[in-house]
Amino acid sequence: MHNFEDELTCPICYSIFEDPRVLPCSHTFCRNCLENVLQASGNFYIWRPLRIPLKCPNCRSIIEIAPTGIESLPVNFALRAIIEKYQQEDHPDLITCPEHYRQPLNVYCLLDKKLVCGHCLTIGQHHGHPIDDLQSAYLKEKDTPQKLLEQLTDTHWTDITRLIEKLEEQKSLSEKMVQSDKEIVLQYFKELSDTLEQKKKIFLTALCDVGNLINQEYVPQIERMKEMREQQFELMTLTTSLQEESPLKFLEKLDDVRQRVQILKQRPLPDVRPVEICPRVSQVLKEDWSRTEIGQIKKLHIPEMKISSKRMPCSWPDDEKEVEFFKILNIVIVTLISVILMLILFFNQHIITFLNEITSICFSEVSLSVYQSLSNNLHDLKNILCRALYLLKEFIWKIVYR
Repeated sequence: MHNFEDELTCPICYSIFEDPRVLPCSHTFCRNCLENVLQASGNFYIWRPLRIPLKCPNCRSIIEIAPTGIESLPVNFALRAIIEKYQQEDHPDLITCPEHYRQPLNVYCLLDKKLVCGHCLTIGQHHGHPIDDLQSAYLKEKDTPQKLLEQLTDTHWTDITRLIEKLEEQKSLSEKMVQSDKEIVLQYFKELSDTLEQKKKIFLTALCDVGNLINQEYVPQIERMKEMREQQFELMTLTTSLQEESPLKFLEKLDDVRQRVQILKQRPLPDVRPVEICPRVSQVLKEDWSRTEIGQIKKLHIPEMKISSKRMPCSWPDDEKEVEFFKILNIVIVTLISVILMLILFFNQHIITFLNEITSICFSEVSLSVYQSLSNNLHDLKNILCRALYLLKEFIWKIVYR
């Protein structure tokens, strides 16, 4: 702190003078500071009430003041004017207390090791702490930076440098691992995306092929029906225009129109049969794809999609000869199947009877076991043949009544 600022500081509270009062010994103190000193030494004037003794905090001389106390001391007007002018000016180089407005930091607190102002010592949080003036504190702490520098350059900091290098090395390795994992993730999902995109294209291609099959199924019939409808409209126009013709032309054209109408009506009409798409994509995705692990998607097979006509109720032929033919064919098929079954049953029973006679006389228990196995196999063979004949019958029925 500058010397000028020291002159404006109370030696008791170390703050800028507030209401400075001058003692007879010419020393100046704050009024409140003198009040505190007077209260602390009140036992000296009990026996002399007319005059109050006061020891100067600076020179230690005994001064007698009037009974009115500190108020009777004169005000140091010159010093107060200097302080007021000083406080009105800006002092950028002056370090003031952040807690007490415009109070300079002019005391060093030994307990907290920091600069404080006078208010911090009297009314602040440093009240009662041991203090020292700035010069003394400076001389005591002057060699401390060198000691701190020695502490900052010992082997401990060498170890810290090595530790920083190791940490940076580990950090670099970890970052490389993370980057490698990122590349693996990107590559994995790229391959997965490519696989899904390829499967999607195959699915869509298969569905396009099904769409082409549907067009092949329906477009020719639709075109044929449109052609018949156009011929119908044309004949309707011709028929209407006949009424406006002369009798000669009317009779000349009428027969031609009549024949064309009959030919058009006799043209066979196609059966409208809805088609089935097999298999359906929703079924494939639900039953196969939804149950498949991500890593196995590449191995999934996309089935070939086809269309087939739905089985419609059989319409019996209108021609009586055809009906009779199918009845006879049905009877023949049923009779043939019945004869085959009877032959199988007959020979099966005959073999069983023959084997029973043989085994009772000639064969041992081992041969009997072989015989029982053979008998069971014959029964199984009979069942298989019956099932095959039944499926054959169903197949023939489908062909006949399709």
